[in-house]
Amino acid sequence: MMCRRDVLDVARARVETRLKDGSVARHYAQAWRDLLARPTEAIAAALVDPGEHARELRQVSPFAGALDPRTRWRIHREVGQRLAK
Repeated sequence: MMCRRDVLDVARARVETRLKDGSVARHYAQAWRDLLARPTEAIAAALVDPGEHARELRQVSPFAGALDPRTRWRIHREVGQRLAK
């Protein structure tokens, strides 16, 4: 399983690729580049921000596929259990 730093490094590399190949609108890729340069806490806050801009960014998330399905479902289950308390 990847650690937090590995996941962020992969996301940053994907953003740079997107900026070079134009596979995502430049303003979204640039917004992700700016966000991923911030502290981890700020990145985490943006990932759950309910605002319109954050929702738009998540539509082109560089984190897609960063976690294997088993890990995703484990996290989903654990968060659901915490929220149920």
